[in-house]
Amino acid sequence: METDIAVLSQTGGRTRNEDACGYWTSDKASCWVLSDGAGGHGGGDVAAKLTVSTVLRLFSQAPTFSAATLAWLLDESNQAVLAEQQTHEELQDMRATVTILIADPGKAMALLGHMGDSRIYCFRGGGIHCQTRDHSVVQSMVDAGLVGIDALRNHPRRNVLLHALGSVEDFAPTVTDQPLPILPGDAFLLCSDGLWEHVDEAAMLQARTTAGSAREWLDLMESELLRHASGSHDNYSAVAVWFATSDDATLPLSS
Repeated sequence: METDIAVLSQTGGRTRNEDACGYWTSDKASCWVLSDGAGGHGGGDVAAKLTVSTVLRLFSQAPTFSAATLAWLLDESNQAVLAEQQTHEELQDMRATVTILIADPGKAMALLGHMGDSRIYCFRGGGIHCQTRDHSVVQSMVDAGLVGIDALRNHPRRNVLLHALGSVEDFAPTVTDQPLPILPGDAFLLCSDGLWEHVDEAAMLQARTTAGSAREWLDLMESELLRHASGSHDNYSAVAVWFATSDDATLPLSS
């Protein structure tokens, strides 16, 4: 199944981009990853870049499609961040979110793994088929019925995470139990909170309907973000993965 891939990562209103993302593809298995770092003195960008490079390096060495592989990638990226924390005192508090999408293009199956509040969405048939659940304090409040769903974007504590890479005690990633079948026309979006906080799901869907490619989809969402974000808004990053429809088997491999 052919794919159209596009990547976006911008500093926004900050002085340093603490997001990182990338992908590795083959006929056997493919991997897309995005990370949002946190931690003073440059630790955030170190954690995010290390997370992405670790995931892609290990997956490219053993491109196996399985939940065990996904769990292994998450564990190894956490170990890499923990080890790097010990190299410099200023990196001791660095943390990172992570989202990983792996796919078997031959069997048209996908698996999702994540930790933190960066997200993966699957868009299908004019709607959102599934999305990851944030590992955050406010998400827990929403789940408990203490606040409404809008609090995920506007609550004062929306950026407080329950789980992130860079911790032994709080390492609790989520990995899908069963592979998700990929249907022709499916589109996946990996994105940091810097994007989804300013581009709601309705706007994502509208842009998906309007766009003619993965690149145009990201461009439309970026325009929506810039219309609403303040001058000091966060870094924002996204990876878009479109799978060819049954009548379009010639999508570009990347853009």
